[in-house]
Amino acid sequence: MEQPLILGIESSCDETAAAVIRGRTLLSDEIISSASVQAKFGGVVPEIASRAHSDAVDEVVLRALQAANVKKEELNAVAVTYGAGLLGALLVGLSFAKGLAYGLNIPLIGVDHIRGHLAASYLEDETLAPPFMTLLASGGHTAILFTKTATEFEVLGGTLDDAAGEAFDKVARVLSLPYPGGPHVEKLAREGKNVIPMPKMLKGLGGYDFSYSGLKTHIINYVHTKEQKGESWSRADVAASFQSAALDILVEKTVEAALQYHVGTVTAGGGVVANGYLREKLSQACERAHLKLVLPEKKHCTDNAAMIAAEGLIQYRAGNFSPLSLNARASIPLR
Repeated sequence: MEQPLILGIESSCDETAAAVIRGRTLLSDEIISSASVQAKFGGVVPEIASRAHSDAVDEVVLRALQAANVKKEELNAVAVTYGAGLLGALLVGLSFAKGLAYGLNIPLIGVDHIRGHLAASYLEDETLAPPFMTLLASGGHTAILFTKTATEFEVLGGTLDDAAGEAFDKVARVLSLPYPGGPHVEKLAREGKNVIPMPKMLKGLGGYDFSYSGLKTHIINYVHTKEQKGESWSRADVAASFQSAALDILVEKTVEAALQYHVGTVTAGGGVVANGYLREKLSQACERAHLKLVLPEKKHCTDNAAMIAAEGLIQYRAGNFSPLSLNARASIPLR
């Protein structure tokens, strides 16, 4: 079918989510989050996340179907995240999706979580079509990808150590900010100025690789030195300076790659792409370079089921269905 009705289910971390799409049209998008519970522990506790998914998955799927005004019998496929993520959490969503697909006698589509992030832009612009350049920036990955076709991309470069989102979380802890760190660092940065010198990542090296470990370590040493000497320092200025150093390079290299590979469109995906500073800088850079920019809504940058359904549509049209023996995977290579 050209416009199939697909249910997407996401349960890789602390969000239990379900969404329904018809073709590229999003009909519903529901999330039940355990983030507030996880914040008490300073991060995600796998056992707590798994139990929360078990309690929420049936309800969130029912909400999505009701909001889309469709019955489960009308569905043409079920798309579900099978990796990467927390194994226990993944198994909850995957087991539910298997039972639903089997009971309805419709295809099961296992979705790579990262490919879901990359597919989110398709929901924003129904005319979007490869080739284009994609910036992936999340808690676990940072990379620049040349998207050749809907199902094929080439990794031009990536992080050699920490991912951008991981660096934000670690710097947030140094600044005594709550989990998850990214939104809190961004909020604090609005009150500060980019006035603290920061190391340049991979200074003097070309290509499209990144490194965040040195930047993170610099922040830790800066704060500890100031505290040990009893000198005053501005948390807001540290946040603003770090954010600029961490994100400006992503913008610079993404636009550089698009121009080098002669593509006229840039997309982005992953939780870090919800950052307002990054969105603004990327928009300005693409405008200067005469590139079209397609960004997912902020809510579709963080974990959600709409992006899983969107990738499910791509795999549905390619005829890539999964067996009911599909197992969850804690990690999947970026490929």
